[in-house]
Amino acid sequence: MSVTQLRASRRSHNRRISPVFLGIVAVMLVSGWAVWTRYASDSGFAIFLFVVSGWLFSLCLHEYAHARTALHSGDLSIEDKGYLTLNPLKYTNAVLSVLLPVLFVIMGGIGLPGGAVYVERGRIRGRIRHSLISAAGPLTNVVFALALMLPFTLGAADSWPVEFSDAFAFLALLQVTAAIVNFLPVPGLDGYGVVEPWLSYGLRRQVEPFAPFGLLAVFGILYIQSVNDRFFRMMYTIMGWFHVPDNAAYFGYQLFRFWKN
Repeated sequence: MSVTQLRASRRSHNRRISPVFLGIVAVMLVSGWAVWTRYASDSGFAIFLFVVSGWLFSLCLHEYAHARTALHSGDLSIEDKGYLTLNPLKYTNAVLSVLLPVLFVIMGGIGLPGGAVYVERGRIRGRIRHSLISAAGPLTNVVFALALMLPFTLGAADSWPVEFSDAFAFLALLQVTAAIVNFLPVPGLDGYGVVEPWLSYGLRRQVEPFAPFGLLAVFGILYIQSVNDRFFRMMYTIMGWFHVPDNAAYFGYQLFRFWKN
């Protein structure tokens, strides 16, 4: 086999969709079917699986968008790291990338991102490219949120089984919160990554030590009841623009927490 063929084979392997991601998709489809058909007398656990797998699905797309944009911006190391396989276990920290976001959902019904893919920024030239790499992830959440809210906007969700509609609305809520929160210019979030290239070197160095704690700080603030109430009122207002009923997402979250029912 020639060097060219070896490189082509390696590239194909590094871009092949991971069985882990396909497993997440399978769980999402099967659990969604179970909720739709009320296959189980108590659909709480099926709703939990549907929302969690749907959330993990969006996380994979979020990180893939970062990685793909970085690849086309000049970081060719992205392929060898396995980021293009959509495998969440390939991220820099699987605990921060997978377990922590799911924990945020369980504890507060808030879609927050986890640890991102590692981009070798030194390979990339131009501040605009750096900003686009950071923006690509939350923009994916925006697109996914719009896609999930579209059935409500068109009235198609009116004929859906109530529990499936509520779970679907809650999954849409997670995407809306992920998009809004992740665009905040807080160190550690993508919003800060968008503006960081435009800041002075000295300011970046001063802010850098706080980056690992930005995500936890945001969650801690949102966990304050008064802040949480105002935050969700804003989220429900945004979803109301697309005719998603407030009570649908709320009841979806209650059904999601099946262990409390």
